[in-house]
Amino acid sequence: MKKIVQKYLKKHGFEQFCPKAVLFDMDGVIYNSMPNHARSWHETMESIGIHMAEEEAYLYEGMRGVETIKLKALQQWKREISDEEAKRMYDLKATAFSQCPPAPKMEGIDELMRQIKADGINICVVTGSGQRTMLDKLATDFKGLVCQDLIVTSFDVSHGKPAPDPYLIGMQKVGVKPWETIVVENAPLGVQAAVAAKCFTIAVNTGPLPDQELSDKGADIVLPDIRSLICLWNRFQKHWCPCRHHA
Repeated sequence: MKKIVQKYLKKHGFEQFCPKAVLFDMDGVIYNSMPNHARSWHETMESIGIHMAEEEAYLYEGMRGVETIKLKALQQWKREISDEEAKRMYDLKATAFSQCPPAPKMEGIDELMRQIKADGINICVVTGSGQRTMLDKLATDFKGLVCQDLIVTSFDVSHGKPAPDPYLIGMQKVGVKPWETIVVENAPLGVQAAVAAKCFTIAVNTGPLPDQELSDKGADIVLPDIRSLICLWNRFQKHWCPCRHHA
């Protein structure tokens, strides 16, 4: 672990690693919602004449929905579509998603968040999602763990993941610097965004993509699931700077 932290510090030119906040992605990290998203994307895009295999949803995960649609339209229709047209298409996808069975929490996520809170570290959720049904669930399902004021969604940014903007806004909301931040992600574009924001990035590979997809984007650690992160947490703390002062 010490070598991993040292490598992170050297990569970004930082002198210390003093985490004060953990920024969580939502889909595939907090909720096991990606199968619903994948199915909704595939069925909706097919209905409007764009082919998108379910597996592709994991590659584009984290990108704002309208940006995903504009990208696929450009690839297959060879033309740029307007924001309004993309929004109408995304509304179809949102409707399809809302009709899916409720997504369960990721196994172990409550336990992990409680441990983080007990250690005096802030929690922020940073998602590319604009699914109101999922966003409304957060503060209720994680009462006392997730604060409504510390959630960043697709409505808060003009440029979604893989741009660093969502994580930069997340850090701004919490009041922390990159070397004071740990990001937990599951998607290649999300990892890319977190690394671009210079955060220490832990990838939990809860989807079908190979680990290499996440490590190639710069993840500092790749784990198979949330349970593995719980096991790592206490050992990980030994390599933090002792000068931490939590809000």
